[in-house]
Amino acid sequence: MTPGGYATFVAANSTLRPVPEVPEISLYAADDAFTLWEVVERSVGQSDQPPPFWAFAWPGGQALARYILDHPEQVAGRRVLDLGSGSGLTAIACAVAGASAVLASELDPFAAAAIGLNATANGVSIAVTGDVLGGAGEDAQLVLAADIWYERQLAQRALGLLQRARDRGADVLIGDIGRAFLPRSLMRQLAAYDVPVIADLEDAAVKQVLILTLR
Repeated sequence: MTPGGYATFVAANSTLRPVPEVPEISLYAADDAFTLWEVVERSVGQSDQPPPFWAFAWPGGQALARYILDHPEQVAGRRVLDLGSGSGLTAIACAVAGASAVLASELDPFAAAAIGLNATANGVSIAVTGDVLGGAGEDAQLVLAADIWYERQLAQRALGLLQRARDRGADVLIGDIGRAFLPRSLMRQLAAYDVPVIADLEDAAVKQVLILTLR
């Protein structure tokens, strides 16, 4: 599938709508994760596709985007890297808040297409790159990590990058509901938000999301 084909697929299988906790931002979002996942797999002819993380505003991203828009001084004029960007929600929030440049790291080509569509819909510019977890956060002055603590190896690699970025002077912001591989003991809480979630995915109607930074 070509880059244009991914964008066409995203637009055809989602609807542009405001984000519940961040209505200043609209995203191309879907209603049914499992049905869309099956459609993605059929479209590429492979059954090993990642879940369509790009098609939903996940709770950590919603809370972190809310925090960013409520505290634009932490972002304005700074270079930002957003890890596992998904829909691009937190990256877009940074651009809206006045970041000088925003780079979204994402491996899924459907997500990369969604980030482009969502950025355009919100009148901002977001650059997209691939796997950066072996580095120290590029040249970003602020590194974001929302909703990426669900798998052990990913969490370990992400933590390594965040620690290296912090050690070279970058700030770190994390948004998460306390998933299994969140290294909570290494983090300091900045804020908390109660965010409505997709009950079929999270086994609850509302989750508390913590905004954290590294100690």
